[in-house]
Amino acid sequence: MNQTEPSRKEFPQKLLEGLFVALQYLLPHHFLSALMHKLTRVELKPVKDMIIRSIVDWYNVNLQEAMESDPSRYRSFNDFFTRALRPDARPVTQLAHEIASPADGTLSQAGDIESGYLFQAKGHDYALFELLGGDQEMTSLFEEGHFATIYLSPRDYHRLHMPLAGKLRKMVHVPGRLFSVNETTCRKVPRLFARNERVICLFDTEAGPMAMILVGAIFVSSIETVWAGTVTPTRLRVSSWDYNQQQQPDSVDLEKGEEMGRFNMGSTVILLFGKDAVEWSETFTPGSPVKMGRAIAELT
Repeated sequence: MNQTEPSRKEFPQKLLEGLFVALQYLLPHHFLSALMHKLTRVELKPVKDMIIRSIVDWYNVNLQEAMESDPSRYRSFNDFFTRALRPDARPVTQLAHEIASPADGTLSQAGDIESGYLFQAKGHDYALFELLGGDQEMTSLFEEGHFATIYLSPRDYHRLHMPLAGKLRKMVHVPGRLFSVNETTCRKVPRLFARNERVICLFDTEAGPMAMILVGAIFVSSIETVWAGTVTPTRLRVSSWDYNQQQQPDSVDLEKGEEMGRFNMGSTVILLFGKDAVEWSETFTPGSPVKMGRAIAELT
């Protein structure tokens, strides 16, 4: 048999992957996520305890890192899922020239933004302009810049933190689909991150402009930021908040390592930096695990 041909054992796997992705095109994403929103907030003790313990066992969640290590003491599954960690569980790099990981997870891709496109997976690129909701002014800030895509699985810590100190300039909510963002879907759904619902947070930092893009996914019932609370996922049009305007009396200034938001259920965060602003660490390679607070890049 030709070594380049798939083996017979691979065919069932490929078929299942194809069915998994095809089904997602048909599912009512937002309806299912709304149901999940209600389920994850059930406070009936037998129900929420059963769900929490199932996830802890299935994903081998390390509750010794959490501020509350007893799973029965969480009010609901969402309370558990967005749990806080002990202060010493995620030390944040204190070296001024180092950029900290904003989240626990797995690096999907990292590299340069080339000719206005970001790399998603083999055979798939997507446009920076589309990712940023058609905002040409914001797009110009990151042309020929750098990006990193970090996937958060159900076992990961789901609060997001600042890679370096920044002042919030703008927040944009872009409505969209809620495809899964796991490896299989990334390989098979074109323009995935530019199609899914997302919240774009633009900061001014020592490295210049930095965007943190919080991407929604199937069953991600809401995305929150520390300054705005829950960003409602039901808006039908792009919504924008300008924090440089006078109607925003209190500026949002966050220190390196400070919490900036969270996912209610798992998803993906995309970091953007401008041209020649940062250099990714040599160990920051696709498929590698990352922990919030560890150095992933240096200022250039």
